Amino acid sequence: MLFHTFRSQDERRAFGGSYFIELQYCKLAPNADLKQIVSVGSIVNWANDSLYIHGDDDGAFLSQYGEILTGGVYNNGETGPADLCGINYYSPQQARLIAERIMEQKPLELQVLLDWLERGTGYNGFYLLGL
Repeated sequence: MLFHTFRSQDERRAFGGSYFIELQYCKLAPNADLKQIVSVGSIVNWANDSLYIHGDDDGAFLSQYGEILTGGVYNNGETGPADLCGINYYSPQQARLIAERIMEQKPLELQVLLDWLERGTGYNGFYLLGL
């Protein structure tokens, strides 16, 4: 199983502590400045509505989703491939394109991520937060 959800942080800690990649909704206002969005101070890890990938599965995750999750904005304002050691921000427009790429490429467990993206359409995109 590539993706995990948890009902509580106690459940997450019991499963794997803090050794997770986290896909987290960006809950800042749509008009928030990009510098604020990718600021370390704006990130509050371990949201209960996040989607988690265990650190031991980082290779499988990248092989399935690495090409799909490109173009995220890093903390330094640059963009590129998914950085599993930092902040990656994807705008609502990018989230829609990512959903389209998922449907085209059909990676493992695609429905889990598609459903999660669909539930997040009211937010200001999402983050991929590295280990």
